[in-house]
Amino acid sequence: MKLTEVLEITGATCVVGEQLADIEVHHAFASDLMSDVLAMSRPDTLLITGLTTPQIIRTAQMLDLPAILVVRGKDVPQDVADLARTTGIVLLSTHDIMYVASGKLYARGLSG
Repeated sequence: MKLTEVLEITGATCVVGEQLADIEVHHAFASDLMSDVLAMSRPDTLLITGLTTPQIIRTAQMLDLPAILVVRGKDVPQDVADLARTTGIVLLSTHDIMYVASGKLYARGLSG
């Protein structure tokens, strides 16, 4: 699934990601526990989280995750957005809660 589709499905906005249209994800993983993400994710995975700390970017970077979807309409601090930009990670934000965002993406074919 292209990240442009993720935007459309979840009603998200792009916080960081000039290369948005070129990126495709095949899986999603939803968690606020970065230790779970480290144990369970694959490189072509969209991380869905409610966290807005630098740790989400660092975790995505370690696992070569291309994008993060922040849920619950949280504002992303500028330092986190800057870190995402520096590391080349696309950062999206939606007002959906984690359960709803995950369900919408799963219903449209994005596997867990």
